[in-house]
Amino acid sequence: MSICPVCNQLSAAQYRCPSCLGNMKDSGRVMDYYDDYSPYFDIDSLKMEDGYPDDEKEKQCPHVFYCVHCASENVLLIHEWRSECN
Repeated sequence: MSICPVCNQLSAAQYRCPSCLGNMKDSGRVMDYYDDYSPYFDIDSLKMEDGYPDDEKEKQCPHVFYCVHCASENVLLIHEWRSECN
């Protein structure tokens, strides 16, 4: 089992905007934007249909990052950590 360090607040993600080099803000998982109930569905099941074909296999969590300076959005794949708890 893998866990996203950003989703679980174990690590802060800090990225610079490729357009203006300003700091980008994490706006959450891509899957949370699908509909009102998607944050409550199983993450691994949603990864099968999220448009990122290798994120489940590569243990990555797609997050939306927003630049407060130039209003651009980017999806970045956060590498998940392997959990010892099963």
